[in-house]
Amino acid sequence: MRTYKVAIVGTGGIAAVHADNLARAGARAELVAACDVDQGRLDAFGDAHGIPGRYLNLADLLAEAKPDIVHLCTPPMLHIDQAIACLEAGVHVLSEKPPALSLADFDRLERAQVKGGAQFSCVFQHRFGDASAAAQQLIGGAEFGRPLVARCDTLWYRPDSYWDLPWRGTWSAEGGGPTMGHGIHQFDLLLHLLGPWEEVTAIAGRQARATSTEDLSAALVRFRNGTVATMINSLLSPRETSDIRIDCEFATVELSHLYGYATGNWTITGAPGHEEQVAGAWAAQPLERGSGHNAQFLAMYDALDAGSPLPAGADSARQTLELAAAIYASAFTGQPVRRGAIVPGHPFYGGMDGDGLGSKVLAATALNDNAFNSARA
Repeated sequence: MRTYKVAIVGTGGIAAVHADNLARAGARAELVAACDVDQGRLDAFGDAHGIPGRYLNLADLLAEAKPDIVHLCTPPMLHIDQAIACLEAGVHVLSEKPPALSLADFDRLERAQVKGGAQFSCVFQHRFGDASAAAQQLIGGAEFGRPLVARCDTLWYRPDSYWDLPWRGTWSAEGGGPTMGHGIHQFDLLLHLLGPWEEVTAIAGRQARATSTEDLSAALVRFRNGTVATMINSLLSPRETSDIRIDCEFATVELSHLYGYATGNWTITGAPGHEEQVAGAWAAQPLERGSGHNAQFLAMYDALDAGSPLPAGADSARQTLELAAAIYASAFTGQPVRRGAIVPGHPFYGGMDGDGLGSKVLAATALNDNAFNSARA
């Protein structure tokens, strides 16, 4: 097993999560460099994690530290250009979500991967717990039966002060609200469990928060396998939970957690007359490792060792980003959106705001909110 030289770009809060989990990877990874535009923050991060190479720009890091893998922990609007620079230099990329702010930007990755011979992967760590692997294997199989109905809810809470950082809550810097920045982890896991989606009908609104994007979206999603799912992405929910429920022919699969799960966060219920087969099938699976960055890092190294495509690679990450784009497109046009419909020339291909349509719809919603508040007064 090879030891991979790793660099972290961006030294904010999520970078510490990456560094701590890299330390847990043992001999599989060596953290050789970090990069940030703020020298003081860079040095504090480097000292805290024992990082020898410290750079104020990505180009110097790539040229001098020569990492095998770069972890992008920068604000969302920087991800795509930094990923392309790394890939063209022949360096693999693991990017925090969202991988890009639009499908148009994301589709630039393909040429960069070919040019540099490197691969792109997105941080979707919920895919990598043992229970997720077990559920993916059993859903649709003989013991659990085919999936029929599902729900996927990211019910989180963020106060107005959350948007004090200037890049948060803007279409140009973050790409959207909870649909892009928060719920994307959970509905990525739903796609991982159920496979490709086919059509979405959605609404989105700015109910209460001081943001220029939505603070709530709700969607009805039909999957290729026939499953019908509801989905809510909220930053308005004081009791925070992330929930998935999938009702199959013979079993209900449920996950309830916040920011990460252990095996105990999953509940498996057999239909009447099928309890024993369902419980036995679940108990027969390896169910030790929970979700988290470390699990994804190790899976990435294993894939590189084997010369295999990276897990959570560009193709599957694009499917998740496309669903986010379709939720916005449906919410702001009032029409269902089919997978594959958002192509070059479509207003939502170049951005989740749909050439300003989203901002207009949300502004109208805000006017209605003001009218409601005036009526209450």
